[in-house]
Amino acid sequence: QVQLVESGGGLVQPGGSLRLSCAASGRISSPYVMAWFRQAPGKQRELVATISSSASTNYADSVKGRFTISRDDAKNTLSLQMNSLKPEDTAVYYCHTRALASRGRPQTDYWGQGTQVTVSS
Repeated sequence: QVQLVESGGGLVQPGGSLRLSCAASGRISSPYVMAWFRQAPGKQRELVATISSSASTNYADSVKGRFTISRDDAKNTLSLQMNSLKPEDTAVYYCHTRALASRGRPQTDYWGQGTQVTVSS
């Protein structure tokens, strides 16, 4: 079974930067979509950014121009570079992988346990 583990969260001042990483224990075959979600206190979980097995990326409007999602297939790692952080970015960030349905495989979702990001002065 695939296991996802996030790291890199912490406390940062507004305008600062953090880089989150998500390590996967097993290989996920194409097609798939990998993503970062976040959940702030009292709010629903929201999609932050996605990257497909073909390397296509998408971002929530609130983070466009500030966040960058990337993969390192050799290291089985998903990353989120976060720049120009705002207090509104404070949340628990979750790594997610959706293995899309394909021949011999149903659609399957994998989640990490989350890492806390706090943006405060």
